[in-house]
Amino acid sequence: MTVHSRARLQQRAIPPLVVDLLMQFGSASRANGAERLIFDKSAIKRLLHHLGGDRGLKVVERWLNVYAVVGDNGLVVTAAHKREHFRRR
Repeated sequence: MTVHSRARLQQRAIPPLVVDLLMQFGSASRANGAERLIFDKSAIKRLLHHLGGDRGLKVVERWLNVYAVVGDNGLVVTAAHKREHFRRR
């Protein structure tokens, strides 16, 4: 993670665990020269299976609207809460 991303996570009350889950189970799309990771329907299904069902998912449900931007070097650039739908290309 970059210094910028650590600051943004703290400012936006996003636990680093959520970014780790995005890196493992999130769906990626290219956006402005970087990868954007989101929890879409298929990512939530994978996460649901990993966490052991609805009860496990309930723990992270609050952060399912979070996205992370990962640079080509593999570092998390930033993370934020989605306010609108992203267009798929």
